[in-house]
Amino acid sequence: MRHGSNLDPKNRFESIHLEPNFDDLQHDPEFVDSCANRNIQFFDDHSQTIVVKNNSPDLPFTFSLNPYRGCIHGCAYCYARPGHEFLGFNAGMDFETKIVVKKNAPELFRNFLSRKGWQCEPITFSGVTDCYQPAERNFEITRKCLKIALQFNQPIGIVTKNALIIRDLDLLSSMAKKRLVHTYISITSLDDSLAREMEPRTSIPAARLRAIRKLSDAGVPTGVMVAPVIPGLNDSEIPAILQAVADAGATTAAYIMLRLPLTVEPVFKEWLNRTQPDRAEMILHRISEVRDGKLNDSEFGRRMTGTGIYAEQIRKLFAIHKKKNGLENTMPEYDCSAFRVPGSEQQKSLFD
Repeated sequence: MRHGSNLDPKNRFESIHLEPNFDDLQHDPEFVDSCANRNIQFFDDHSQTIVVKNNSPDLPFTFSLNPYRGCIHGCAYCYARPGHEFLGFNAGMDFETKIVVKKNAPELFRNFLSRKGWQCEPITFSGVTDCYQPAERNFEITRKCLKIALQFNQPIGIVTKNALIIRDLDLLSSMAKKRLVHTYISITSLDDSLAREMEPRTSIPAARLRAIRKLSDAGVPTGVMVAPVIPGLNDSEIPAILQAVADAGATTAAYIMLRLPLTVEPVFKEWLNRTQPDRAEMILHRISEVRDGKLNDSEFGRRMTGTGIYAEQIRKLFAIHKKKNGLENTMPEYDCSAFRVPGSEQQKSLFD
């Protein structure tokens, strides 16, 4: 099994870290290989909340719902990796092989929407990890939550890089007719080999383009996120990506500059040196150009777009081709006025 990370980095909350020593196991290459190719494990999550409020001023949503912790996609650049350390795991191979599943998410979601204090506003699925990662094929937690959202007329935003979203086209098209859903497909490259290296276990670019076409044809508002833009690696693909997604039916597009917070940096650097050895030094230099000489900048207002001349060049390149391909549209407004708690009208009528 291909992994995005080949590291087991130290958990920043743990005082003890074990380093494997394979010096005495050179006679047993099969065992060594098995250590680097791990099976995926699933763990039950017993959280009693499912909708989280976001206080970040540079994110376009306030509330989010994440059915899973960790992500099988295994993207080396994933900014969510350090969150796995709160669970006692590491942000490297653990993040993509030890997946925490919120099996009670549908029940918690229903309870949340039924609260008297809930003032309806959009909730984003996948504010952290991908709600359509491969685990969703078996657990169907995202689908169950979408059914509840439709019952309540609760607006939902979805961000994913997996064509599995098409499985739920029946629900999404029904929600779209009520102005209850926006979908965004993440595309980082049109090069199959590069995409497979960057995002080992997600849908190939062609499958994502097909997903855009099917969503668009079904009347589901669909945009594209070029996320992340990695300076020196995939920024040159921006014109081709924007043309391809426009041809597939996307109506709007945005991008996010690569972020390397905390443990993401060593994981990404190991991946880069392993998969792009001839370009690694140049790419790291380009990244530092858009981060004021560093590899990461956590400041609000800058962390999503970068700063400096090279970042401005990327911004202008994106803006030019976004306009050229007719991707400057805005998503239709959500309809929050139709929200209702199922059965509440009937219950109310009993006491009228």
